[in-house]
Amino acid sequence: MLEKLYKYQERLKKLQLIEYRRYLYEEIDYSDKMVAIFGARGVGKTTLLFQYLKELEEANKKALYISLDYPFLTGVDLLEVVEEFVNDGGEYLLLDEVHRYNDFSSYLKSIYDLYDINVLFTGSSATSILNAKSDLSRRVTLYNLNGFSFREYVELKFALKLQSHSIDSLLSEHTKIITNLTAETEKINILSEFKEYLKTGYYPFYFDKQTSYYQSLLNTINLTIDLDLTSLGLIEQKYTYKLKKLLEVVCESKPFEVNYTKIAASAEISRVKLYDYISYLHDGQMLLLVDENVSGVKKISKPAKIYLNNTNLLYAYCDSAEKGSIRETFFANQVSLKYKLNVVKNGDFLVDKKYLFEIGGKNKSFKQIKDETNSFVVQDEIEVGYGNKIPLWLFGFLY
Repeated sequence: MLEKLYKYQERLKKLQLIEYRRYLYEEIDYSDKMVAIFGARGVGKTTLLFQYLKELEEANKKALYISLDYPFLTGVDLLEVVEEFVNDGGEYLLLDEVHRYNDFSSYLKSIYDLYDINVLFTGSSATSILNAKSDLSRRVTLYNLNGFSFREYVELKFALKLQSHSIDSLLSEHTKIITNLTAETEKINILSEFKEYLKTGYYPFYFDKQTSYYQSLLNTINLTIDLDLTSLGLIEQKYTYKLKKLLEVVCESKPFEVNYTKIAASAEISRVKLYDYISYLHDGQMLLLVDENVSGVKKISKPAKIYLNNTNLLYAYCDSAEKGSIRETFFANQVSLKYKLNVVKNGDFLVDKKYLFEIGGKNKSFKQIKDETNSFVVQDEIEVGYGNKIPLWLFGFLY
């Protein structure tokens, strides 16, 4: 079996020739014994594993890549494969698509406890990994891989090296950041590229499948629902159509008009099941949920705003997505990866319970938040801001 796995590894390595490294690659602490990378289908988890495999082999480390959706692994005991690998001098085990292996959490726990090897694995649902019955969570260092930031999209498309910024530095130095950035991107129409990114730039496979991007994206969504969520036991196959219907209904709903009774009726789902389904789609990174800025008992309630996870999904699913929804979706998607996001009544978003934001077009004013401290207006369709007015596209440089 080991020889067969090495042959597959060599074959797949020839297909994984991508040199560009995602933001997460340098953030991972590879010295941890067991590391998990979760994220939506198509965001580059497999590519990251092969990039790390290449680095290990260049350092003369003995590593093995296994995709747990290999058909020939059906009925094979993973522990026996690992035992053989360890006896052969194996040091690093890279497991892809772990959620496709039955009772994967118990096997990972056993590998952690029984063998002196490092494991890096990918999966589609953080909740399923963290809530595993075998208490895998305390053994694993967990990372989330988002889709492309706007910064990464521009970097890869134009072969540039651009710096990301913390939200603190972005808010206090945005004009300086843009001045420095303009020197590097002087031949690029940043607003034109931003519009393209909102439509087609979030998933890395855009660069391979530009002519069939939306079809590939819809196929990815269907695989997430039909394979990933069902293999995790979250939903029966006969009900997967309801999740797809729910995505369409959310797409048609304005984020600031979340009516759960109406959504449940439109998607033909009971109110009880609706909350479960929303949670599953959030785990699969197809929905993005934002809570109200409340504490105590009130905190244990339904999310205040529901978005499709990113703007590409909006364009793929919606016949005519509203500009307001597109802007808020982009902001929420890019900011929420590293910062706490809440909905507030006196603005659109509160970030880290410190910064208040109102999102709008180039003519958006401070009228709604003029009396609030640490308040900012985020304007679309402008290249450069001033004072507490900041271009929307710049929030794509947070990672």
